[in-house]
Amino acid sequence: MASAGLRRGLECSICFNFYTNPVTLRCGHKFCRDCIDQVPNTLDGSGVYACPECRAQFQERPALQKNITLCRLVKIFQFTQPHQEETKMWCTYCVDYPVPAVKSCLHCEASLCDKHLRFHSKSAEHVLTEASTSLKNRKCSIHKKILEYYCTSDATCICVSCCLIGEHQGHEIKSLDEASEIGKKKLRNGLQKLITKREEIEERVWSLEDCWRKAKVKAAGKAESVTALFIDIRRRIDDVEKRIMTEFSRQEEQVSLSLSSLIHKLEINMEQLSRLMRYIEEVCNITDPLIFLRALDTRNLCDPEEEEGVEDTLTHDGGDWGAELISRISQTLSDIIRDINVTFSCRGSCRHITGCKHGC
Repeated sequence: MASAGLRRGLECSICFNFYTNPVTLRCGHKFCRDCIDQVPNTLDGSGVYACPECRAQFQERPALQKNITLCRLVKIFQFTQPHQEETKMWCTYCVDYPVPAVKSCLHCEASLCDKHLRFHSKSAEHVLTEASTSLKNRKCSIHKKILEYYCTSDATCICVSCCLIGEHQGHEIKSLDEASEIGKKKLRNGLQKLITKREEIEERVWSLEDCWRKAKVKAAGKAESVTALFIDIRRRIDDVEKRIMTEFSRQEEQVSLSLSSLIHKLEINMEQLSRLMRYIEEVCNITDPLIFLRALDTRNLCDPEEEEGVEDTLTHDGGDWGAELISRISQTLSDIIRDINVTFSCRGSCRHITGCKHGC
């Protein structure tokens, strides 16, 4: 698990516990300050110092650099990890049978029940706290004194000796109570900002959800309007199609009748022409000039009469009679498209017009 791997990364390789006041050697390895102080520093008495982890050698005692970042990571991890179970504290001095402890003395590093607490020393050096198993962590790892102050420069708890003769001389020092109150005040201010921010986000989310609901209702209304509009368009197109097909049928019938009559007339003309052609052939076969000329004067055989109006009738009845109808179809569709554009462009914008046919 990720938390288990992180926990191993925050444990000292000497004591196998969380780093306490971690320091870093020049080779990069990290240890608790107490742990590295207790490990033999030289190899075979040669005066050469070595890292317990990688055995890197140093001619001089390596300077121990405090790892502030690692210290903070340990604190954050310990704060964020839930306790698996409550550790029951027992009185250190009740050896016959276990008695729950109510307080712990930092000076004695012992836990006390109510009975032994009444007889415990009341001197100032005996600092009492809530019953705890980590009494060692409440003392300075260097001077073995109670941690009473907080160094804001290094963000760590220190003892009085650290303030006076330790590495924290000249740093900004506050008492634990004062530093705790300052930290709590900052957290409360931060918490208030977070609460305000969360309220703003909640209000924004509510506003967006309300807009979403309104948009869905509006979209549903628009969809219904568009559906009704296209139903009307399809109905109108169907009506136009029916009228066009009816007109096609009517004109087809009319043209058929006209052409049938014209064909009949032309057939009659063809028969007349055939008779005339036979007569001309007979006249041409006459050998007597007098009889031929008399037959020729009887009728103008070379210029037969033409049926008037036949060509006009054919042109009128058999011409491009569909062009006018196609023009009417185009005009009707243009009117429908114009009505659609007007409907969408004026919808919602002409509410001030009384009796708007688009329902705006």
